[in-house]
Amino acid sequence: MAGNEWINGYLEAILDGRTNDTSNDGGQLVEEDVESGSVSQGLTFNPARYFIDEVVNGTDEIDLHHFWVKVTATKNTEERNRRLENLCWRIWHLSRTTKKADWEQKKRTQKRRMERERGRRDVVEDLSEDLSEGEKFGVDGSCHGGSGMKLSESHFNLELLGDQQQQQKEKRLYIVMISLHGLVRGWNMELGRDSDTGGQVKYAVEFAKALAQMPEVYRVDLLTRQICSLEVDSSYGEPTEMLTSEVDEEIGEAGGAYIIRIPCGDKEKYYEKENLWPYIPEFVDGALGHILNISKVLGDLIGGGSAVWPHVIHGHYADAGYAACLLSGALNVPMVLTGHSLGRNKLEQILKQGKQSKEEINKTYKIYRRIDAEELCLDSAELVVTSTRQEIEEQWGLYDGFDLELDRKLRARAKRGQNCYGLYMPRMAVIPPGMDFSNVIVQGDSTEEDLENDPGQLSDSPLWGETLRFLNNTSKPIILALARPDPKKNIATLVKAFGECNKLRKLANLMLIMGNRDDIDQMPAASANLLTTVLKLIDKYDLYGEVAYPKHHKQSDVGDIYRIAAKTKGVFINPALVEPFGLTLIEAAAHGLPMVATKNGGPVDIHRTLQNGLLIDPHDDKAIASALYRLVADKNLWSECRQNGLRNINLYSWPQHCKIYFVRVSQCRMRHPQWQSDPVESAESESETDSFKDVQDISLRLSLDLDNRSSSFNSSDRLGQDDGISDHIRKAIERAKGRPSNSQERNDENGREKQSLDHSNSLNSSGKLLLRRRKHLFVIAVDCYDSNGESCAQKQVNIIQEIINAIRFVHTSASFGFVLSTSMTVTETLSLLQFGAINLSTFDALICSSGSELFYVSGDNVDSPIFPDPDYDSHIDYRWENAAGLRKHMLKLSGPKDSPFFEQDALASNSHCLAYKVKNLSTAPKADALRKELRMRGARCHVIYCQNCSRLRILPLHASRSQALRYLYVRWGLDIANMCVLVGERGDTDYEELIPGMHKTIILRNVVSSGSEKMGRSPNSYGREDVVPLQSPNILTVTVSEDYEGLKSQELIASIKRLV
Repeated sequence: MAGNEWINGYLEAILDGRTNDTSNDGGQLVEEDVESGSVSQGLTFNPARYFIDEVVNGTDEIDLHHFWVKVTATKNTEERNRRLENLCWRIWHLSRTTKKADWEQKKRTQKRRMERERGRRDVVEDLSEDLSEGEKFGVDGSCHGGSGMKLSESHFNLELLGDQQQQQKEKRLYIVMISLHGLVRGWNMELGRDSDTGGQVKYAVEFAKALAQMPEVYRVDLLTRQICSLEVDSSYGEPTEMLTSEVDEEIGEAGGAYIIRIPCGDKEKYYEKENLWPYIPEFVDGALGHILNISKVLGDLIGGGSAVWPHVIHGHYADAGYAACLLSGALNVPMVLTGHSLGRNKLEQILKQGKQSKEEINKTYKIYRRIDAEELCLDSAELVVTSTRQEIEEQWGLYDGFDLELDRKLRARAKRGQNCYGLYMPRMAVIPPGMDFSNVIVQGDSTEEDLENDPGQLSDSPLWGETLRFLNNTSKPIILALARPDPKKNIATLVKAFGECNKLRKLANLMLIMGNRDDIDQMPAASANLLTTVLKLIDKYDLYGEVAYPKHHKQSDVGDIYRIAAKTKGVFINPALVEPFGLTLIEAAAHGLPMVATKNGGPVDIHRTLQNGLLIDPHDDKAIASALYRLVADKNLWSECRQNGLRNINLYSWPQHCKIYFVRVSQCRMRHPQWQSDPVESAESESETDSFKDVQDISLRLSLDLDNRSSSFNSSDRLGQDDGISDHIRKAIERAKGRPSNSQERNDENGREKQSLDHSNSLNSSGKLLLRRRKHLFVIAVDCYDSNGESCAQKQVNIIQEIINAIRFVHTSASFGFVLSTSMTVTETLSLLQFGAINLSTFDALICSSGSELFYVSGDNVDSPIFPDPDYDSHIDYRWENAAGLRKHMLKLSGPKDSPFFEQDALASNSHCLAYKVKNLSTAPKADALRKELRMRGARCHVIYCQNCSRLRILPLHASRSQALRYLYVRWGLDIANMCVLVGERGDTDYEELIPGMHKTIILRNVVSSGSEKMGRSPNSYGREDVVPLQSPNILTVTVSEDYEGLKSQELIASIKRLV
């Protein structure tokens, strides 16, 4: 290396210094030397050891060490120098990559901090008053309802809130839980079979069982995916599995806990969790059908004839949380979330390693889709359950939707009864997972002589016989590690620590339970690499006879595994790099095993509560060996830790967990569907002549002067400004929206109440609303506009007419209906229908303003041809209390005053939609970036660009065109599998949400040349393939004719026949 001769000299000195190594065991420093201080007193500095331990091993690339060994064995000087040069450059590159990763992390942290500070300043300005000390620090020092308390203090809260719990005991609650990915069943759980079937599955199943035992609960449904693949056991294809073993005669067969398996995607395939995202809307639709059926059954049994809606919908992990968001919005019931493992934290951990770029990480883990789902969960959740305080502060604190400092300020204001101006932060509650101790058998103390003379004490366990073939001396204490073969579990460091500490090896055996395996080569790459590394380390340190690593175990064997280790006075260790909670630590403590655990994550809180072991730095192998040796060698310390664990373990029991859970849930704002009017079932089915509507036969019931109508249509025309729209339509819209016409004064409060009652009566009038009778529903969700966002009225009219004619050609019965779904306002929609001479009564309902308004068509009422759903506004009103505050935020986020991105469009706005015109698209933020800024200010909403990015809509959180369809499904009992949605290939930023689901979808090509999707997501985000299934039998594509005047009718007819 010319110009760098000093490097050559240094490396040569390293090679020469290697022969002067005075350390024990062939260069390995033993712990006795470290503890006695002989290193600093007698041993000379060993540059070769330093180079390998601190430089080569520090780069975290195993093959560098092998390369180094080859270099030292090379006798040819020229060849050796060449290899040394190559090695130096590799080390330099890795070091540079690591430094670059650290620098990028600091830059991300600084950017996030600045964004947070900017958001906080805006919130403080909007609150318009000085902050008190309570707002600065929190009234009780915590904003999470117990996150800063020990479990004993939480138990004290249970007594304080006993009255609330007693009230709940008189109810019979229905609870829905969701755990979507992995293999979920209630018996012989295949934990460790893959990365998707782990502790979360066990937690969700046992939690469902425990909740069903509570006196407040009548039924618990754990929803998961149905899998009929030949790759897995047939039990995962059973639609229903009862978790409670015995039927309670008091509640009957409908009560108890159940696993309900909902099909989504190809049920003959087992999808990894990263590939499930496009199929979640289909899962949601199936889950809605199940919940509606069960709610009706429970209503007949315990609800006095009224439907019993879920008390809460509880999602586990990001995918199930996203499903719970959609279900919560469709049913208007509270949502609870348990994250288990968080995407942002995983992304940061992987980026720190410097081995993968963001693009590579996203390709492998779909990490951006997962993070977006977790942000949506924070928007929707009434309660977020965490296992530890660390999860709140260090993991959820990474998210845009949760700011610990802002949360404290808002909670302080709420406790003093002050207005929070529509700003929200999700409530966090630390509720450690529970455990079922009913089957735990705690072994008494045994002596070494007992184990030598009477090995039959353990011979009743099949796993003990499997272990015997590995160990030379079975009387030694067993150090037990139980984890799936995942690099994050840090098993390799544990084996290294054990192998390098001779005194620990003389005193104890090591037992590694690393999932189940048949052939390492057939396992996933990460698991196979880890197991190969462990086997190589066992060979390197010659640990044969001292380490047991059985290939198989059953879930029923886990208790025996703990008992074997406890019987030998052993120790349980969890050396994971980061452990979100550490359920295995609770299980070990229940069996009388002291613990050694990582200091990163949940074990800190467990140790604080149980006081039954030691915490270690997982990166320090010598600290791991020292802690293990201390616990195994000091029998008094071992006994003290064992007794502390057994004495305090009941704080982690399932009954205690459920009691705390119900207290926290009781603090949520309870809500459920409350229709002002229930659908009235018609005694007779409608006749074909009554319900079949034909454009040619039925005249438009509005007073339209079609001969004199304007020959052009302008989408910018607004209510009160459009001379082409008749006064009759204008008055009808004013009556529907509750506004007086120009010739009338505003109604007083009593008048508005009467109007709402009139709308309810319209819903109940048999024969006026036919939607409830429809067996098939066709939703036309096609908007046509030019490059400037102006409506192409003639083209849209032609497409609508072609669709209607094609469907009527296929369906000759009267059992179908039409819904028009659009981003246009109701005024623009009616103007379009007037322009095209399309009979308004052709449609059963109109979904307008991107889903913020829902109108029904009343064909028999000439004065009020349309009227709003009287319940829809309250249904989508969740977290939309202060639109004025949202306008203030949007004003600050609209860019410089002289050249703003957006300009408010008051005429297109309504009570649940803030409409803006986009003035400067080149500098305007993407929809996800704008939503992020609003989240960081505590505002929860839905951001949509529409009409080729010329318009912006800010809607309530649960308002959208896709959720409006689910509302119709729930409200009127329609069969969503018989819905067919016709949508453009391009469209508004929410159009992708209309494609997936249980309904049928026809995608129309060439409707518009460009849509608003370019403003939907930032470049570093997920793609359409993470939202829309690439291949689905429910999705077909039809091309609009090349002259852009209409559809190819024959192709459309064929598609309708194929789908419906």
